[in-house]
Amino acid sequence: MTDLHFAQAGTGRPVLILHGGAGPASVKTLADHFSKTMHTIVPTHPGWDGTARPESLSTIGELAERYVQYLAETDLHDVLVVGSSIGGWIAAEMAVRDQGKRIGALVLIDAMGIAVDGEPILNVFEIAPPGIFEATFYDAAKFAPPPAAMTPERIAQQRSNMGTLRALAGDPYMHDPALLARIHAVRIPTLVLWGAADGIATPAYGRAYAAAFADARFETIDRAGHLPHVEQPEATFAIIDDFTSQRLSLALDERA
Repeated sequence: MTDLHFAQAGTGRPVLILHGGAGPASVKTLADHFSKTMHTIVPTHPGWDGTARPESLSTIGELAERYVQYLAETDLHDVLVVGSSIGGWIAAEMAVRDQGKRIGALVLIDAMGIAVDGEPILNVFEIAPPGIFEATFYDAAKFAPPPAAMTPERIAQQRSNMGTLRALAGDPYMHDPALLARIHAVRIPTLVLWGAADGIATPAYGRAYAAAFADARFETIDRAGHLPHVEQPEATFAIIDDFTSQRLSLALDERA
């Protein structure tokens, strides 16, 4: 698939790490952590960070299908799929399409993708970038980029990324109306992680997401917003490592 671009590192069990609207830099802490013990595969979604988006790609579900095909073409098995924000949505869409049973477990971090009554998702297309930043972080001042980093090129890239996000997830806004009903058929172990101070989608939204899966665990991360792996990496990785070690032990028992 020539329109897919991947960065890879490490060896061992494959882990596909899917970024959200902020681009691949937003999952760097995840990639660095997993590459110590696993084979990390980090795509840049088509249309992000200067990559081309084919005209035929117009929904998150279609993007998920491309990644499912990638797992088949590369003959990967027992893949851990980790997704942040819309990356979590892509991961969930992949799981419902995984007819080849190549995905072994999911980690969804403040994922989008479903509609929950009474828990609307903040409309990031209706507020200015500073407002999005404030909603994303528990401690926005700590993670604010220095003014010198906001070059005209970087600003143009952010606008382009937002345009791609709108094209794929703008209508219906940040969800697939059919996804919620399909999630219950997903039987693989799933960890749903949520920043307790997420201003994009609340922990109650996350709890409803986890409840839709047949086998899901829900955890919140204190003093973190929409990107807990950025704000509270140690707490986030402690929960993820516990989940993945339990899943690996269970898989080994099943094979014994």
